[in-house]
Amino acid sequence: MVAIIDYNMGNLASVRNALAKIGAESEVVSDPDRVKRYDKVLLPGVGAFGDAMEHLRKNGMDDAVKRFAESGRPMLGICLGMQLLFSKSLEFGEHEGLGLIPGEVVPFDPNLFQTPHKIPHMGWNELFVQKETPLFKDLPKAFYLYFVHSYHAVTADEYAIGRTWYGYEFVSAVQNGNVFGIQPHPEKSHDNGLKILKNFVEL
Repeated sequence: MVAIIDYNMGNLASVRNALAKIGAESEVVSDPDRVKRYDKVLLPGVGAFGDAMEHLRKNGMDDAVKRFAESGRPMLGICLGMQLLFSKSLEFGEHEGLGLIPGEVVPFDPNLFQTPHKIPHMGWNELFVQKETPLFKDLPKAFYLYFVHSYHAVTADEYAIGRTWYGYEFVSAVQNGNVFGIQPHPEKSHDNGLKILKNFVEL
């Protein structure tokens, strides 16, 4: 059973529908005391990092998520949910994250673009697998997923399991033990996205 963390940031229905398509049972959870009852946690989200962390802290969901990660059970962050896994974000100021993966979240830097690119990064793009991981089991070394974001993660190579090119190369998927994160939206990415979700629920 997968707990989809509800903190008023994101389209939970589309995530739950995607899990249902692959035959996975899930429940939307807003009570931090219930999180520990589940086999896996999925942290979705769209919007601003600072607002998201404020919502998580308001009722202690941040601590519940961190305790779940410490239990060794699988956790997956999607889009903003992935960014929240990091130590901090520089989106509209500096905000402390969950600290489950070392690194920070920064805005796309147009000065680094080799050719002009629009921000946000929106649409289909390739994820290039950096290392073997159960999250990408039976997927090719490069495959397309759907992205929508203006900020991206910066972290050490040891945590980067996927990278993507948009003006320059950035980290688009991460893993720290049992904690996984992907910047694109698997629930909007058709077969490739459903395969990632299936791999996650089968961990």
